[in-house]
Amino acid sequence: MSSLKEALKSDLNNAMRNRESTVVGTLRMVLAAITNEEVAGKQARELSDQDVITVLNREAKKRREASTAYVQANRPELAQKEDDELAVIAQYLPQELTESELTAIVNGAVAAAAEAGQSGPSAMGAVMKIIQPQVAGRADGAKVAALVKDLLTS
Repeated sequence: MSSLKEALKSDLNNAMRNRESTVVGTLRMVLAAITNEEVAGKQARELSDQDVITVLNREAKKRREASTAYVQANRPELAQKEDDELAVIAQYLPQELTESELTAIVNGAVAAAAEAGQSGPSAMGAVMKIIQPQVAGRADGAKVAALVKDLLTS
């Protein structure tokens, strides 16, 4: 079992003992999503820590989108609930890259693609292929893509 999944289960037990309803509910939903991911497909498998982080990122994204939708629908109490759940999930995610770290990674990938003879907007796929393993789980994909697009078109 992955150490991250074990930590989630342990923290769930602690939260249940301490009667922290938001934490309990959020961790149960996250563990259910992890279990669903493990049994999806033809053959059940144990998820690695990186796979668990992928599931956590997916759950965090759902919470961000729901919170935004609730704010737009003028339902601040529901948006706050989603934000609280997001805060619980964020504790288990790796720290996000800073703007300068992300820019440095993107600049390096654009330079590497240019050395390989790829430049301009058509090099977007090649650059993203270089960047993705370095930023997986640590940066928003849309933000990375926008930064790459800006650099390739300028």
